[in-house]
Amino acid sequence: MIGVAILFIVLGILIKYGKMYFLIAGYNTMPKEEKEKYNIEGIATVFRNVMFGMALIIVVGYFIARLTENPNIQNYAFWTSMIIGIPYLLIESNSKKHKKNQEKTD
Repeated sequence: MIGVAILFIVLGILIKYGKMYFLIAGYNTMPKEEKEKYNIEGIATVFRNVMFGMALIIVVGYFIARLTENPNIQNYAFWTSMIIGIPYLLIESNSKKHKKNQEKTD
């Protein structure tokens, strides 16, 4: 499970700081005009934060499982990070606040 946490950290770094936006599903296949409508830096920040958060939950679960000698905690932490992280990532990265030139209606 630590390998998955490391993978999430690496992906977060590559997307945000390595500007590997092609790792974001759907962005790579958009026409250039469509890509210009999105604040990709903001979306990359969301990806980094969510990936780091998911990795943190997995690592904490790993160490708690080791301390308590209960391997089920590691699985609970992993699945909790997936169940919370993936929907949050999808909802937040597709929100209107990452579209450029949109009227703000708050």
